[in-house]
Amino acid sequence: MCEPDGMAIQATYDDANLLLRLYETRREEKMRAAREWFAQNFHFQTLEEFGQKCPPNSSMNAYARMVMSYWDMVASFITGGILNQDLFFQSQMELLFVWQRVGKLIPEMRQAYKNPVLYHNLETVALAYIKWLDAHAPEAHAAFTARVG
Repeated sequence: MCEPDGMAIQATYDDANLLLRLYETRREEKMRAAREWFAQNFHFQTLEEFGQKCPPNSSMNAYARMVMSYWDMVASFITGGILNQDLFFQSQMELLFVWQRVGKLIPEMRQAYKNPVLYHNLETVALAYIKWLDAHAPEAHAAFTARVG
């Protein structure tokens, strides 16, 4: 997060505490199972393929929605100014991993669900994260993309 003059806003203890609470939530049993399933199985190229392999009311569909909505919620804390973006970017690459897997499906989902703002926070923060990485570690995003596909 930056002030209008481009200076970074100092992270606070509240930012650190929120990050720790978000980490604790990720450790919850059902969320861990959803994240593990997502990392191993979410490789869909189209919304149709996602719907066929993760039909509505299936546990796979629930896992996918749990992971995507969790990271969109976290991203909303950043876009809403509640969580320091720079502090978040230093330790939370999982958001970028999720974006890497779902980003190509989002335009199709928005059209199909008639919701042009669906996962808007996730997209906004992921794109800002890529810019942040490019500024701080110019080769990191390309290497990350190659590694996680």
